[in-house]
Amino acid sequence: QVQLVESGGGLVQAGGSLRLSCAASGSIFSANAMGWYRQAPGKQRELVATITNSGNTNYAYSVKGRFTISRDNAKNTVYLQMNSLKPEDTAVYYCNLRRIVGPENYWGQGTQVTVSS
Repeated sequence: QVQLVESGGGLVQAGGSLRLSCAASGSIFSANAMGWYRQAPGKQRELVATITNSGNTNYAYSVKGRFTISRDNAKNTVYLQMNSLKPEDTAVYYCNLRRIVGPENYWGQGTQVTVSS
């Protein structure tokens, strides 16, 4: 079993920055991708950014150039640096860990990010 614990959400003004962290523990498989998804009220959960254990990244178009995903494999931790935040970035942000080849897929409990205009 895998546990994901997120931290770093909060309230920030438009144009500000936040950094999210997600620490994974438990039976973590080596070939994996960690990432962040978000869900705003009344909307479907959507991808924000992912990063594989080898460092390959993928970003949603809406956050490219503003958000940066990184990870520390030794700590099994993924980070999301969010700059130039906009009110439309307001959502619950969920950490995700999945096996690259296989069905294993885990979610964190979510952390609220609110950007005021």
